[in-house]
Amino acid sequence: MGNTGGRARIVVAVVGVVVVAAYAALLAVNALVLDPLGAVPGRSLAQIYARVDVGNDVAQDVVGVLVVAGIGVGLALTAAVVGLASRLPATTIAVLHLGVLAAGALATFQSGFWLGMDVADSWPTDGAAHTIWSGVLYLTSTAAVIAIPAVLVGTAVRTRTRNTQRRRQLAAE
Repeated sequence: MGNTGGRARIVVAVVGVVVVAAYAALLAVNALVLDPLGAVPGRSLAQIYARVDVGNDVAQDVVGVLVVAGIGVGLALTAAVVGLASRLPATTIAVLHLGVLAAGALATFQSGFWLGMDVADSWPTDGAAHTIWSGVLYLTSTAAVIAIPAVLVGTAVRTRTRNTQRRRQLAAE
């Protein structure tokens, strides 16, 4: 089922890792830079972090977000390596990466809590998302959830069509 050709599999594996890494990078930049700046307009990131650090631990928040982002990239690399080493079809490798992107919604939600709640505790603001970028991440994860069955059904239809054509050719001989 799917394309087991080497070139397509490599391209899908590399693109999958790159897309997940871009997602993870945006997650980290949003949680650690853009959202705090959006939550406390008119203040520098250094001012925001300094005030948060008085009652909370900014370093711990940063580590938490970076670990979550790193786990996503690690999962994508694992999917690529295992997919290529096992000679999985390109569509299967794509679905593995789509699954990592889909799970990114949970990572986005969690990463917003660490520094986001500490900013809300330190400044007169709420802990909600303050930029459009978390929405972009959620929409990307939603698109991945929708793409998984689309890829699987499309692959199944192509496989069935190919098999039907082969049976007809064999019957005609």
